[in-house]
Formats: sequence, C-alpha cells, structure tokens
Amino acid sequence: MLASFSPGGLALVIGSTGGIGAALLLQLESDATFARVLGLSRASEPTLDLLDEASIAQAAQHIAALMLESILDLRLVVDATGTLSANGHAPEKSWRQLDAAQMAHAFAINAIGPALLMKHFLPLLPRQGKAVFATLSAKVGSIGDNRLGGWYSYRASKAALNQLVHTAAIELRRSQPEAICVALHPGTVATGLSAPFAKTGLDVQSPADAASRLLCVVDGLTAADSGGFFNHDGTVLPW
Repeated sequence: MLASFSPGGLALVIGSTGGIGAALLLQLESDATFARVLGLSRASEPTLDLLDEASIAQAAQHIAALMLESILDLRLVVDATGTLSANGHAPEKSWRQLDAAQMAHAFAINAIGPALLMKHFLPLLPRQGKAVFATLSAKVGSIGDNRLGGWYSYRASKAALNQLVHTAAIELRRSQPEAICVALHPGTVATGLSAPFAKTGLDVQSPADAASRLLCVVDGLTAADSGGFFNHDGTVLPW
C-alpha cells in the first residue's frame, strides 16, 4: 500500500496504454489505497492527446466531474508519456543530424504536452493532504550529468520538462502547500521506447519492476520534495 496517502481518493495514470503506464495502472488498481484508479490515453474515453490541448482540457473536465460526483479528491496523477524517436528518426549522435521538425516533435511530446497537463490537472489537486503530480523525465535530461553528448532533442526536451516541473511546483506551493510536483527517472525499462537503444550490460527493468520502484519513490515524497528530480531508487538527480 501507498501508506503516505490517506485512504480513498482518486489516482490517475496518463499514458496508460504504454509499457510503464500500463504497469502503473495495473499496480494502482491492485492496491487498496485509492477508491478509484483511472487511465487516460489516446485510446481511452475520453481521449487525451498531448498534441491537442482541447482533448487535455476535456479530459480534465471529465475528471473534475467524476470527483464532484463521487466526492473524491484527486490524490495522484502520474504522467507516463514520452517519446525517444519519431517518424523513423533515431536520437541524434551529432549536430549534423539535427532536424527542426524532429526537434519540434520531441519538445511537443516531452515538454509542451506535460506542461499542458500541469496547466489543466494541477488545479484539481486538493488544498489539504498529500497529493502528487509526477511526470516521467529521464536522467539524460540532466545537464550536470551529461558526459557523452548526443541525443540532442531528447536531452533538451527532458531538460525543458525538468524546468517546467520546478517552475510549476513553485506556483503550486502558493495555493496547495501540501501538494507535490516532481520529475521521475524510471531507469532503462524493457518497453518499445527503449528497446532499440538498450545496451548489453545495462540494468534493464521490466515495466512491472519499474512501476513498483516509481510508486515506492512517490510514497516517500513529502511537500519539501516538490519541484525535485528523482531517480527510480529515490536519490536526487542533478539538474
């Protein structure tokens, strides 16, 4: 059980049809902490498409109506969306491979989309008691940890996401001081996103193991951690 949350309430997984998202949804559904667990994606009803703000707004309105109808607080939102490569393009190894359209797509999915999720879902978090909005970032988005270079679009879009999370957490603290907004690195997970780039010798986790670790980190978060960037083992990552 996620012991740090009050029993009851609503948990939400965005990107619930992806590898990590589906595992998170399954584990939350089997946990007794939340009274209701829901998943949103491009395949859900209502649909949620990160490239369409209207769909994000409509999904948030749907959740708000459910909260009112069920008298449930929104206690946990996990954004499990993201893209590493698009339209057949692998991550760039050199600046010679930079492509404006590919970069724009990476930022749209990895930074702008989650920012719009924060815009529409952070206001739904309660003013009292623990509540968490967690989005999946990536360690390669750390500027301080970048020693290999390459992967320009992915690194930069995840670094942008980290800044957006930190900025949103400052604003969130003013109205919902017990709510938490964080970025989480899930590690290398055996999903379609990472499979083409997983190297021999890496600690590759199953989606189920990754979900367990992430929820353990979420359970240990306090309001003082809001705005932070955390590894899947709970350690703080450098910006």
